Amino acid sequence: MQAIIPWLTLLAGFVVLAWSADRLVAAASALALHLGLTPVLVGLLIVGFGTSTPELLVSALAALEGQPELALGNALGSNIANVGLILGVTLVLFPLPRQAAGQGLTVLLLTVATTVTLVLLANLHLGRLEGGMLMLGLALSLAWLVRASLREPTPQAGIPSAAAMGPARSTIELLLALLVLLASARALVWAAVTLAEQAGISELVIGLSIVAVGTSLPELATTIAAARRRELGMLYGNLIGSNLFNLLAVLGVTALLQPLTIAPVVFLRDGLTMAALTLPLIVLGLGRISGTRVLGMALLVIYFSYQGLLFVGSAVT
Repeated sequence: MQAIIPWLTLLAGFVVLAWSADRLVAAASALALHLGLTPVLVGLLIVGFGTSTPELLVSALAALEGQPELALGNALGSNIANVGLILGVTLVLFPLPRQAAGQGLTVLLLTVATTVTLVLLANLHLGRLEGGMLMLGLALSLAWLVRASLREPTPQAGIPSAAAMGPARSTIELLLALLVLLASARALVWAAVTLAEQAGISELVIGLSIVAVGTSLPELATTIAAARRRELGMLYGNLIGSNLFNLLAVLGVTALLQPLTIAPVVFLRDGLTMAALTLPLIVLGLGRISGTRVLGMALLVIYFSYQGLLFVGSAVT
């Protein structure tokens, strides 16, 4: 019975994490609208960054509890899952036309953040100085996005049901969702570490695989919903915003809380895979190509090949 408790905790943690993240995004979106923020700002910052809150909390808790490899794996693995798995599944189910207007600014920010992350990983050390640099990059990115959004507002909305939620209700739901999100993230970290110890699999591999997929569930729900409605701006904005937040905020907070030495394989295998999968997201975000079913299948092949490499490598070591 004791052996199955971590698995049940992991499953329950994923479900509650996805539910609470959904409520958090809805409540935050409603509150942002009541505060007079532009719809573009709501869609990009609240939906894109908000759906990455699970990654932030899971990685922060893991770092505080002395499992920085789990935190690092969660951040990189979530970006890999966002494109390889989530975008891959979405395009297979709902092939998408080319965007009429690309997202130049967000794509630029993601490109810079990915390049900086690769340089930091290649240095094989992520300390508090590097964490501070990433957090500074996040602050500058937010300021740039806010300024651009206020200059050129568009009629896109973040969450259709958000306007129906009053200010008081949205504030209460936001606080409750944060508490539930924190508790479920704590349970998920405990279950993941316990399973890694039982199976003899490294915390890094668990973070890159199981935990990364679990914390990416909000992105999956949002992306599928946007694809069904053919809301390409929200779809790509969500994924780009999420990946940007994972690199700058999640890795930044992890390094500030628990500096870590990075194994060469993290750069050569995980960092380069993340960068390679970021390329199709960049091209799609710029509106250069269509999101075809063939592209979706190719992304899935890359993702599952990478997962196989993870576990084969873990078994060998």
